[in-house]
Amino acid sequence: MTALGYQVSTTPFQVPAGNSWGVDVEAGTSTNVIADVPGFDPTQPHVVVGAHLDTVPQAPGAEDNASGVGVMIELARLAAAQPPSVPVRFIAFGAEEPRGDGDSMHHFGSQFYVRGLTAAQAAATTGMVSLDRVGVAAADVPVCTGGRGTTALRDTLVAAAATAEVPVQTCENRSSDHWSFEKADLPSARLGSVPYDGYHSPGDVPAVVDPAQLDRVGTVVWAWLGTF
Repeated sequence: MTALGYQVSTTPFQVPAGNSWGVDVEAGTSTNVIADVPGFDPTQPHVVVGAHLDTVPQAPGAEDNASGVGVMIELARLAAAQPPSVPVRFIAFGAEEPRGDGDSMHHFGSQFYVRGLTAAQAAATTGMVSLDRVGVAAADVPVCTGGRGTTALRDTLVAAAATAEVPVQTCENRSSDHWSFEKADLPSARLGSVPYDGYHSPGDVPAVVDPAQLDRVGTVVWAWLGTF
């Protein structure tokens, strides 16, 4: 991100001990990595495109979630070369994976980020898209919300996908960082979540990831950024 011209900052936060998908893990420190264009003002209208950096202990994490991080970096490259009319803050969230049951033990990086927003920064966050497990081959791209807040952002993504001729399906899903934003009444959605055999296992390797599906997801988000 620095090489692309972004101003990159890191914000550490504490993560409790717990059990991550059957494996006991110790308490520790994780980090959100935030990339902004020079002169970015978080109190002015902007969107967030995010993807979580971590995986569960037993999984290499190719699909969950190197796929999302890879698409996010490519979108950052495109945005650096051809800036959208809306400022985009790119965030690689730490510690998305669960360490126990319930919301308080999941999505630690995005929860930390949302809690830290001032009222002006929250009001300026006009949309957040989470890229999570976006590379499994499928007939369409899942576009999900948590089912608690507005579907306006999801509907805009669906319309952008139609313009870009990318097939999508809508769904309800709370298992990604968009949920931290939706709970705070901030417009948000998730792309991805196609089931696959290697989920949270040693089988989550690069062979799982389909380049054509990555391309579809990136195309949808780029088309959405062009709607502002």
